[in-house]
Amino acid sequence: MKNLFLTIIALFASFSMAAQDTLSTFQRQSAQNSTDTKPGQSKFMLRGYYHSGFEAVTIDDETEYNFVGGSINPIMMFKQSDKLFFEAEFEGEFEEGNFEFGLEYADMSYVLNRYMTIRAGKFILPFGTFMEKLHPAWINRMATRPLGFGHDGIAPSSDVGVELRGAFYTGSTKLNYQIYVVNGPQLKDGDHEPEEAGMLSFGFKEDNNADKSVGGRLGIFPFSNSMLELGVSGLTGKVGTEASVFEDIRANLFAVDLSFVKNLDFMKSVIDIKGQFNNSQLDKASYFVPEDTTGATYEYDNKSTTYYGQLSIRPALVSNSFVRKLELVGRYSAMQTPEGSFWEQNPTQTAIGINYWVDWRTVLKLGYQTTDGLGSHDEEIKITSSLFYIHWAMGF
Repeated sequence: MKNLFLTIIALFASFSMAAQDTLSTFQRQSAQNSTDTKPGQSKFMLRGYYHSGFEAVTIDDETEYNFVGGSINPIMMFKQSDKLFFEAEFEGEFEEGNFEFGLEYADMSYVLNRYMTIRAGKFILPFGTFMEKLHPAWINRMATRPLGFGHDGIAPSSDVGVELRGAFYTGSTKLNYQIYVVNGPQLKDGDHEPEEAGMLSFGFKEDNNADKSVGGRLGIFPFSNSMLELGVSGLTGKVGTEASVFEDIRANLFAVDLSFVKNLDFMKSVIDIKGQFNNSQLDKASYFVPEDTTGATYEYDNKSTTYYGQLSIRPALVSNSFVRKLELVGRYSAMQTPEGSFWEQNPTQTAIGINYWVDWRTVLKLGYQTTDGLGSHDEEIKITSSLFYIHWAMGF
């Protein structure tokens, strides 16, 4: 009996140890399966901005009053991991009674290391800083863009390609850089719009030649507190259609930009200065004279420039809660397109405004703007207009 009892105890102990080993193995496998099947670290975020308002536009002593805007720009951002990101911005607005919806940009980024990030797709080009960083309605201190900036300007906005960007320190000086290869702008040869022969068009999904445009920007922060940034940008490439008489026409674009932000303790205010200068130079070419049936051609020095300077002052350090939400802003811009071209113009623009910041991303804008100058190669056509506006913009 004693031997039987010992045998039963031994068998029970063996069974218990085997059960524990089986349980431990099961727990390890469950933990491994849990690790293998757990959700990733992906995150999704919807941001963007919206604006609308009221405008009174006067041209040649005739004034039109309109409610405008109702435009929305949703931005989708997706984080696949700590290194892989995707973002896209859509734009929708009313034009001529219809609501138009389009794609501003859509690109994917991968972090190579702490100094380099690569992205590919359609992205806003870092040509200067206005289009890439300052154009959204709630960030732009004015309700309009400077002359020559935007989709119909002389400087690029977005394009399709690949880009390498990053930042690093040299001592106490910080630098940021962007280098990219894109399809590039395309030359208008006058076949469809004879008066615009020699202009550049930007943002095409497909290239019109085998040559790609190469560009980049270098930004320098000379002070350790980053209150000042100086930038220089460039873009070069062939813009003529392949197998046409314009296939070797090359465009060279250049820009410099400035940003200065500083607290002025004696005024209890924050001063913000922005500026950018753009230069566009194309090779000479012969274009057909519009509405001339003899086949006559003409040439001109295809050089364009545009620039703007902006100053804003916000008494953000005063004790009065209403006053510190106000901001005074003024901007001057000018544009000069090629002399002798049928799209020649040299307008200047002066704008002043006062903004009220409801919070850090919601602003009410009240402003006045005047534009004057030559509006065509025909000196009898002048640009003279004024704009009074009340705009509401919100980032979300």
